[in-house]
Amino acid sequence: MNRHARGDAAAKTIGSYRWTICALLFFATTINYLDRQVLSLLAPSLSARFGWTNTDYADIAAAFQFVYALSLLFAGRIVDRLGTKRAYVLAIVVWSAGAVAHAFALDLGAALNGVLGAFGLAALPASVGGFMIARAVLAIGEAGNFPAAIKATAEYFPRTERSLAVGIFNSGANIGAILAPLTVPLVAALWGWQAAFVWIGAIGFLWIGFWAVLFDEPARQRRLSRTELAYIQDGAADPVGACPAPARKAGWGDLLRCRQTWAFVTGKFLTDGVWWFFLFWLPKYLADTYGMQPTAMALPLTVLYSMTMVGSIGGGWLPAWFMARGDGVYDGRLKAMLLIALFPLAVLLAQPLGHLGYWVPVLLIGVGASAHQAWSANLLTMPADMFPKHCVASVVGIGGLAGGIGGVVLTKLGGALFDHYGAAGSIQTGYMIMFALCAGAYLAAWCLIKLLVPVHVMARLPGELANA
Repeated sequence: MNRHARGDAAAKTIGSYRWTICALLFFATTINYLDRQVLSLLAPSLSARFGWTNTDYADIAAAFQFVYALSLLFAGRIVDRLGTKRAYVLAIVVWSAGAVAHAFALDLGAALNGVLGAFGLAALPASVGGFMIARAVLAIGEAGNFPAAIKATAEYFPRTERSLAVGIFNSGANIGAILAPLTVPLVAALWGWQAAFVWIGAIGFLWIGFWAVLFDEPARQRRLSRTELAYIQDGAADPVGACPAPARKAGWGDLLRCRQTWAFVTGKFLTDGVWWFFLFWLPKYLADTYGMQPTAMALPLTVLYSMTMVGSIGGGWLPAWFMARGDGVYDGRLKAMLLIALFPLAVLLAQPLGHLGYWVPVLLIGVGASAHQAWSANLLTMPADMFPKHCVASVVGIGGLAGGIGGVVLTKLGGALFDHYGAAGSIQTGYMIMFALCAGAYLAAWCLIKLLVPVHVMARLPGELANA
């Protein structure tokens, strides 16, 4: 029997229901990114309709990122307390309602100005204030996606498969980013911009039915064979050096005393904003630089985000390749992340070669965005590598807060730069600066992660030592 045949036989013996759970996480993440990208695709036309400046749009985008960041801090704790199943349902109900609420942004803005007026505060443009409210509700719900998905991965997958599972479900972000330019401009053109938010936002409610039927904790999952459950539990057990589950849950103070937490926080702060920048500003970049309309952006954005699928899944597979050659889990992951961190440097060429046509920067930025997804597949797995399962979602939430703050900083910086250089007739200088920051972020993050946690050490939480 050859090696592939033995592998197939082993897979049949173990079972594969855990991959059904991975598929559910994939579709949830697809919906998550589909909902959040509707605004960026309609931004050029909405900016013209409502008279937004780049700073106005940056404020709306930053409202999502800031609330998302704060919500992530609490989302991780909520997921750990409520459990994965109930927390995920709560998250997707809230974010789907927030996505639909964008269609009523003018009414929300008028209501906000009524409240501000009652307190003697200055009113905001109704469209700006209304979209900020809708983005905030969307952010609160969407903050639950990754803490819940990472926790589900830690529950259903052994350590050797986790980065691949994360890479697969995280590629749902790319599918969402691909589907959005193919559907949103068309729906908006046929039925109006409000319909795009309503129809896209309602998809999340369909997912809840599948989740309710198909997901349960592994020990109570009737569709999971005893062999597969044993395989998961054996490979997912916390390794030697981890503390046992404590009498009380580890608090944020306990987690923040761990170098492992700060390594994850640093990686998220420096690199999450790069993805936000690509997600929120690429349609504006194509419109500013090449005068493209939303319907004309469908093909280049589809190609770009199709490239990111390769990065997401390939990035999840790469550390396993190093591990198969004798590296430990952490060493294999860091080697993979160092290699991945080199690819975003291609973005440095986007502006110098932009005169050759829009496909050149699209493809170069596609390399950088693909590398980001490969990087994220590994970075998101690090909490499960270094912390006991009972606090993984909380660590993900802390890192998410840091990533969101990094995203707010980069988004606001971009808006300020584009308005400043745009007023001077050289907006491309602003894009060149932003692309340079995006290109170098990953190498800087890798160096700091390596400095903070040079070798694999499981976190020993201060609140647990007395119980160890």
